[in-house]
Amino acid sequence: MRFGEAPPHRNGAQRNGVAEEESASPEPLSPDATVDVDGERRATDTDEILDGLDRELVGLVPVKTRIREIAALLLVDRLRQRFGIESTRPTLHMCFTGGPGTGKTTVALRMARLLKGLGYLQKGHLVVLESTTYPGTTEELVLPILEKNGLKCPITSGIESENIPTDFFLAFSPEREDPGNKQYGLAQIPKVVGGINPPSSRAAIALYAQVVARVVPVSSTRAAEMAKLLENIFRCVNIALVNELKLLASRMKIDIWEVIDAAATKPFGFMPFYPGPGLGGHCIPVDPYYLSWKAREFDFAARFIELAGEINTYMPYHVVDAVAAALNRQKKSLNGSKLLILGVAYKKDVDDLRESPSLKIMQLLQERGAHLEYNDPYFPQMHKMRHYNFENMKSVPISKDMLAKYDAALIATDHSSYDYHAIVDGSKLVVDTRNATRRVTRNRDRIIPC
Repeated sequence: MRFGEAPPHRNGAQRNGVAEEESASPEPLSPDATVDVDGERRATDTDEILDGLDRELVGLVPVKTRIREIAALLLVDRLRQRFGIESTRPTLHMCFTGGPGTGKTTVALRMARLLKGLGYLQKGHLVVLESTTYPGTTEELVLPILEKNGLKCPITSGIESENIPTDFFLAFSPEREDPGNKQYGLAQIPKVVGGINPPSSRAAIALYAQVVARVVPVSSTRAAEMAKLLENIFRCVNIALVNELKLLASRMKIDIWEVIDAAATKPFGFMPFYPGPGLGGHCIPVDPYYLSWKAREFDFAARFIELAGEINTYMPYHVVDAVAAALNRQKKSLNGSKLLILGVAYKKDVDDLRESPSLKIMQLLQERGAHLEYNDPYFPQMHKMRHYNFENMKSVPISKDMLAKYDAALIATDHSSYDYHAIVDGSKLVVDTRNATRRVTRNRDRIIPC
């Protein structure tokens, strides 16, 4: 099979554009096989290697599952068999990476070392990094590891390099996804692709052209890495802007959501962003700092990124202060109060807790003496995470009688399944961080916009 040709049709499921036979499962290495992992050569099998990856992935449960699947495929030569590709023809490997000091960076490097140590990387192979990272990761971290076995992939660009010889292909193509968005699936989202050299770019473009409707080539892996960071920084900075304006508007007795909706009627030059209790998800709260960190290497201070981070990081503290002030107006103390947290996912209608502002809010409330319970239809029970441990908490049911037990209900995530009219009717006090109660007309005096 050559890049640009559709793979032979096989019965079975599709995963990331790669056909998988239903009955096929990766086989472990033989007991006497040896592998070089972080410079140590030893006998091992598939699970033994994956255990090392697991140690780097504590708290990254979704990533851990995906990495284990990919690593298992790397440890055996199954892809060639499934596609009928001869050993000298190219196959695809997807590696994950992340920013400085994150578990995902370590995982990406370990994955690259596995490719090298197992001798799996061969001439004609294509390696693509997808997860967000700082400009230079592909060239500076991954490429040197992959070249240690003697294969070369020269860093070059320009017309004169169009047909430069390369032993393998290396590219960066950032993932683009919006959890919970049913309008845009993988095939509808354009794919940015940048290669270490022109042949690598062509190989990656030919691959993704079989999966997505539009491929957007850029001149280098650094440009592709920077493009993804720009997307995330754009959101981070604009969310910080409306969060700060929300704080000001609150003091001025102005409804910030009304203001944003009015401004959004302008048909050009404006894009609405909405305030909330803080940033969440595995990208926006973290990724901008990759560039901020890298900028110091060039004696440059990324001040917008740092300022936006300060504002967004402050928002959970603002929410807790707002809850305390609302209780105080009812002559109640936050210390000893019983609160219901509505929604712990980082955004509505998704089962993802990563970097959720709800977790920080819960921690701060507990530190100030509040007694907490929560409801989230996507999380019947909490688990231990890197920075938080709520593993003893379970989602409680919502009813009029249950709501009446709490001194206040805090809407942290505006899931579509919540009946906000009933929540307001049954609660003594509702602190709304998402403007979820905007259409509620009864008992408006119980609602505290935040």
